[in-house]
Amino acid sequence: MSRELNELFAIPTTEMERRRDGALILRSRSELGAYVANMGMYLEQWAGAAPDRPFLLERDKHNAWQILTYAQARRRARRVATALLGKGLSADRPVMILSDNSIEHAVLMLAAMHVGIPSVSVSPAYSLLSRDFAKLRSIVSLVDPGLIYADSPGRYRLALEAVRELHSAPLVCGQGQSEAAGAIGFEELEAEEDERAVEEALARVGPDTVAKLLFTSGSTGEPKGVINTQRMLVSNQQAKAQCWPFLEREAPTLIDWLPWSHTFGANHNFNLVLRFGGTMYIDAGRPAPGPFSISLANLKEIAPTIYLNVPRGYEMLVSALRADAELRKTFFRRLKVIFYAAAALPQHLWEALMELSVRTTGEQVLLVSAWGTTETAPLVTDCHYQAARSGCIGVPVPGVTLKLLPSGEKLEIRVKGPNITPGYFKRPDLTAQNFDDEGFYRTGDAVRFVDKEHPERGLLFDGRVAEDFKLDSGTWVNVTALRLRAISALAPIAQDVVIAGHDRSSVRILVFPSLPACASLCDGLAPEASPDEVLSHPSVRAHVALALAKLRTEGAGSSMHASAALLMREPPSIDAGEITDKGYINQRAVLCRRNDLLARLYEDAPEVIWLPGN
Repeated sequence: MSRELNELFAIPTTEMERRRDGALILRSRSELGAYVANMGMYLEQWAGAAPDRPFLLERDKHNAWQILTYAQARRRARRVATALLGKGLSADRPVMILSDNSIEHAVLMLAAMHVGIPSVSVSPAYSLLSRDFAKLRSIVSLVDPGLIYADSPGRYRLALEAVRELHSAPLVCGQGQSEAAGAIGFEELEAEEDERAVEEALARVGPDTVAKLLFTSGSTGEPKGVINTQRMLVSNQQAKAQCWPFLEREAPTLIDWLPWSHTFGANHNFNLVLRFGGTMYIDAGRPAPGPFSISLANLKEIAPTIYLNVPRGYEMLVSALRADAELRKTFFRRLKVIFYAAAALPQHLWEALMELSVRTTGEQVLLVSAWGTTETAPLVTDCHYQAARSGCIGVPVPGVTLKLLPSGEKLEIRVKGPNITPGYFKRPDLTAQNFDDEGFYRTGDAVRFVDKEHPERGLLFDGRVAEDFKLDSGTWVNVTALRLRAISALAPIAQDVVIAGHDRSSVRILVFPSLPACASLCDGLAPEASPDEVLSHPSVRAHVALALAKLRTEGAGSSMHASAALLMREPPSIDAGEITDKGYINQRAVLCRRNDLLARLYEDAPEVIWLPGN
């Protein structure tokens, strides 16, 4: 393991300064190397150095892989860039993209960045899952786009109608979809190239040019447009190159579903492939019942060298790997690194991935994480070593400075570096609120040390500063730690849990159950059984009761276990900000929206509470 680590990763080096005000300052001992002016230079580089290498692959309607090489990506992006310039788009009139990940989406995003026009990839959930389109309307009103792309006007019809009166932008649709009234076919954007105009525009794109606007989930209000400059993106990839030097020696192969409307999928994963001349298979699946079968089919066919996902994805993947030897063989065949982020990985999934890799290859796969936010592009810390257990987010990457401030029982983490946003689009008030007097970005997240005497051993993610609360006894409850323990104890039936108990005498939990997992516990239950029948089944209730007993046995006090649980039939609502499309649950939003269930949770005495129709 140590030899393989030395071949893949740089040795972590961290220095810590203790200030008189109680703050701890952490930074890497390695200086950040020089970086290019913009991401477009990497497209130009690889189109010249490896023109025929596959860059992006996407399945067509016949399930065959359609290939976009680096040379083709450059040619198509420059033609689309010509059209964008001709239509007068600019930093004040960005490109808005309503689409899942696709080759056309990528070409449009690359074209805009190539000539200094911001792109705005909007979460498809705001268009396809939302019922009121409130977040989409808020984004369109704020951005005032100069062009809107929707790959399928029919699929996005309701969303487009909901924002029609809010903009004057022309609509561009996918190839073969131009029958939509007033829409421009994507092929029209690729009609011709003005080489001189594109070259001149690319030459003007510098580190401070706005590359894109990424909108936060808006779980505590309207989505905020985070300005992402070219400097943020290229410095982040330079830091990654220094932490993961093996990427310079071997172009990565990814199979990835993570949406390009979020920093994990777009800035970390997509940009990693572009920076290192890799290949990305665009996965049309996602970690949800039904669509995940698409992901499994892809993983059974294509062997990645790096696999990146969120904890919900790994929960579903572990079950599939256990059941399918052929899938295990392909998945682990070329795999160098498994990477998780966006939320903490429950320890039972960490151990399962380790065990499965040993069973398949005879060796433990390297299982690592990192931490960052939309405002940090996203890389701030990186675990470029094998941690002892789940939850370690690593050490500061080169070029980044961390300030850790005591906040209650936690350490709040603030960040400064070339990867930090200059602010929020058209919201100077929010920008001022989110930076302190030294220019550090206030993340609102908390960390703790693996070993304070040895900071090079890394930091552990410790949840949101505002999520923790006190019981009426004055005892603090660490929401993140208890949530992970509860999910592990309830496995496999809990998709997620919400921790309650502020100013109360005991902790209790709201559970978002996995109906298929619950049904698997119920012997003799009919396949067509209703959710009420599944969740009220004695076997399910007994399973939850045993999990609560386990938490109570392992917990050291009232703050370390839950005295009761309520199983909820209604899934988390994206309109209400209860969940993001990456599967992250907002604890506060759920507790506020489901206050009636919370009241019932504390009224009833039984450990396992089931309210029909809740």
